[in-house]
This record gives sequence, structure tokens and C-alpha cells, in this order.
Amino acid sequence: MREPAEDRHADGPTVEQDGDQVVIRVPMKFRKRGGRTQIIVPEGLASPTRPKPPESEALVVALARAHQWRDGLESGRYASISELARDLDVHRTYVGRVLRLALLAPDIVMAILRGDEPSGLSFRKLQKIPFAWSEQRSTFCFPHQC
Repeated sequence: MREPAEDRHADGPTVEQDGDQVVIRVPMKFRKRGGRTQIIVPEGLASPTRPKPPESEALVVALARAHQWRDGLESGRYASISELARDLDVHRTYVGRVLRLALLAPDIVMAILRGDEPSGLSFRKLQKIPFAWSEQRSTFCFPHQC
């Protein structure tokens, strides 16, 4: 008689031979967080890649919005920031703050998308970043630029 799966694999991953196949079992749980399914593994089995902090996810969403909204303005779909804000049912100043992110240097955008942005970088801090790309790079210490 086989033991229940949760008891057999509570200590860590196992490898079994099943005929011509190798079966690898890794103990894990699934949890819903913020509408997403997250895999929870026991201590010591954590992924070698660092998870993105919630700040980073918010920055990625804000970057996507900035570029989508800029495209809407440049294509003529929206005549102004005020019209865009009305359509989105948000305040005009919020749209303006988000649109600033469309002016970030491409390497800074890529660092944020990879999760390599400097620790503590937030949407609020990016509101104070200068428009010139060289000044943006010197304002924060981005990887490979310090």
C-alpha cells in the first residue's frame, strides 16, 4: 500500500523509476494571490531566480499603460490628455504622470521589465526623474551603468 502523496513527499523532491519513465515529484502548494496562482514550495527549494517585488509589477503595469496611452494620443485616437482621461474615467493629472514613463530611456525600461531596477525604485520616484536619458541614468544607479 502506498502512502498518501503529501506524506511521502513532505521532506523534499523524489525521483522514481516507473517502467521506462522517470517521475520527479516536487512538493508544492498552489495559492491564489491578487488574482494570480502562486506556487509555494518548501524552504530550501525556492527558485534560484529572484521573484519580482510587488513594486516592480506595478512599474511594469504603469509602463505598459504609458506606452499604450501615448500610442492612443499619437495615433489621433485621443485628441488630448483630457479626452483620454475622460475615456478612462481617471483624473487628467494621473494620466500625465503615467505618460512620463513613456519618456524613460530604453535601457531603463528594459531593466524594469527584467526586474533589474535599483532597489526601492517606485512609480512615485520615477515622477521626479529628468527627461534627458543621460540624466535619468545618473539619477538612479541602474545595473551595468554604475
